[in-house]
Amino acid sequence: MKPKKVGLLGGTFNPLHIGHMIMANEAYHELELDEVRFMPSAKPPHKRSDLQVKDTHRIRMIELAIENIEHFKLELIEFERSGLSYTYDTIIQLKKVEPETEFTFLIGGDMIDYLPKWYRIEDLLDLVRFAGFMRPGYAGTTDYPVLMLQSPMIELSSTLIRNRLNLNKDATFLLPQKVYNYINMEGLYEL
Repeated sequence: MKPKKVGLLGGTFNPLHIGHMIMANEAYHELELDEVRFMPSAKPPHKRSDLQVKDTHRIRMIELAIENIEHFKLELIEFERSGLSYTYDTIIQLKKVEPETEFTFLIGGDMIDYLPKWYRIEDLLDLVRFAGFMRPGYAGTTDYPVLMLQSPMIELSSTLIRNRLNLNKDATFLLPQKVYNYINMEGLYEL
């Protein structure tokens, strides 16, 4: 029996936007994955926590975005343990639960540039394959083994969307519609 092939797309998803959805979908098809899991960081070591909305909102936005897409799943493993959300610790935990699953960690150009600073990156490379996507404004080059995937490049970030929403500007087409509706309904990202 062939092993299950799972893509992991980690991030703060503050908020999740169409760039995340495109990355996940392109990886699913190009790598012939069985599923892609959106894995929100509980306590990312490289992000300021005061800029985040409540975890329940971030999780709900992911649920809304993927609810009718069979091959997209929500992975909450980083919320099941305490401490900072280091990818190494997460992969160790996932491998214990699913030893036969082949995991591919999906990253954008910003994270490719940041790989040398990742916690226990050398050990992590023995546990998981990395697949990366180019992102405007980042070199997206590394000496580490990252399989580069082709995808439409969109210059979009959660920061840009938060800034736009803070100014009460329209974000139609930048977010999945259900996510945008939820943000407006809950009054998220308003100053």
